[in-house]
Amino acid sequence: MIKTLHHFVGGRQVTGESGRFGDIFNPATGEVRARLPLASAREVAAVVDVAHAAFPAWAATPPLTRARILFRFKALLEAHADELIDLIIADHGKVRGDARGSLTRGIEVVEFACGIPHLLKGEFSAQVSTEMDSWSLRQPLGVCAGITPFNFPAMVPMWMFPVAIACGNTFVLKPSEKVPSCSLRMAELLREAGLPDGVFNVIGGDAEAVDALLTDDRVQAISFVGSTPVARHVYATGCAHGKRVQALAGAKNHMIVMPDADMDQAVDALMGAAYGSAGERCMAVSVAVTVGAAGDALRERLVPRIRALKVAPGTDPEAEMGPLISAEHRDKVVGYVEMGIREGAELVVDGRGLSLQGYEGGFFLGGCLFDHVRPDMRIYRDEIFGPVLCIVRADDFNEAMAITNGHEFGNGAAIFTRDGDTARTFCDRVAAGMVGINVAIPVPMAFHSFGGWKASRFGDLAIHGPDGVRFYSRLKTVTSRWPSGIAAGAQFVMPTLG
Repeated sequence: MIKTLHHFVGGRQVTGESGRFGDIFNPATGEVRARLPLASAREVAAVVDVAHAAFPAWAATPPLTRARILFRFKALLEAHADELIDLIIADHGKVRGDARGSLTRGIEVVEFACGIPHLLKGEFSAQVSTEMDSWSLRQPLGVCAGITPFNFPAMVPMWMFPVAIACGNTFVLKPSEKVPSCSLRMAELLREAGLPDGVFNVIGGDAEAVDALLTDDRVQAISFVGSTPVARHVYATGCAHGKRVQALAGAKNHMIVMPDADMDQAVDALMGAAYGSAGERCMAVSVAVTVGAAGDALRERLVPRIRALKVAPGTDPEAEMGPLISAEHRDKVVGYVEMGIREGAELVVDGRGLSLQGYEGGFFLGGCLFDHVRPDMRIYRDEIFGPVLCIVRADDFNEAMAITNGHEFGNGAAIFTRDGDTARTFCDRVAAGMVGINVAIPVPMAFHSFGGWKASRFGDLAIHGPDGVRFYSRLKTVTSRWPSGIAAGAQFVMPTLG
């Protein structure tokens, strides 16, 4: 029998009322493994009611108490890690190592949020004027919401809600309807950790639920990770309704490979960065910009590695790459491969037609490699979000920089070189929010913040880390003078020193 999931609202499982459901597939077999109720706008409003009612008491809870709940939550995540990894693999299809690594990076954000008593400390200035002091503090916003993608069922939600609730907000999470299982289980673990009912809620849904969150006046802030077209909609709609919004969008991450690079190291890095998670990462390297002789040297080493890539279900301990998320997405990626051929790029390794015995219905695609890709081609311009790597050739470093900076996306960028001057120039000039030097996937640690530039992010503040604390709290500055220090008579000027 196909399992029917639920929402999680006010500390309990809630059955959907809309009568609409979305199928959740096992990407390795193509079979429906569960179905998720898709909330109506009315159901979303009811969830916001619950979060709004829970806010005053939670905001008044001391930050140290909030932190201790998060410490217990972190311990529960670690104790249930294998269970959560199994849910990630079942919903998304990731290989076990990638699932474990992504869970670990999410737990690191919880660990960061456990330091919230320190992170919320304000500033104090004595005697800003005669007998007058001033200080600043950060206070919570109210109800916050997160809209998360399918590719990281545990990590991306944990980029958002731990920091939000640590700051004293309540939270409504709308995970991708393709991968809800981890979010629902984490809600149960938060309740077990002692989080009061209504502080964290999970609602299943599609575009109707998203738009309901974007337009509800009680929702104060929206965090989003997904494609650029949807990010533009989320940002524009949320801002138009008076919310603060951080919307992390698409990417086409470039890796410049200089002739002096350690080619074996560069190939190792590209294999993981381009084909890890089947290329379904916003930090995946999908363009290798090779300078001069690096092109032939890189290609010669890459081709046998890609052909030997172990593609298998995520449950296979030897798997290096699993299936894509859905049949529709696999077919979309295949369509880009066919488009690249028509555009005149050289398809060096063709991963189409891959079929695994016993898993013929799975959403598998082998690794693909294009060479001699030009910046005017759509396979270069568009975010493919699959296991497709493009080699673009440049004559020199300046041309490679122009190619990299000329793309509309600016999420991440990397360079592989042994030359410090070249690396320093790259770091200074590249138009990307996250930069790697001999590091292909420069995802910041939890105590820094994650976010790109240009069409890869909308909103001033990045996600998690220090920017996360700023995003989920607002500044209040107090200026104080007590009666014994008040000068006689009315004053008609701004307070000044004296």
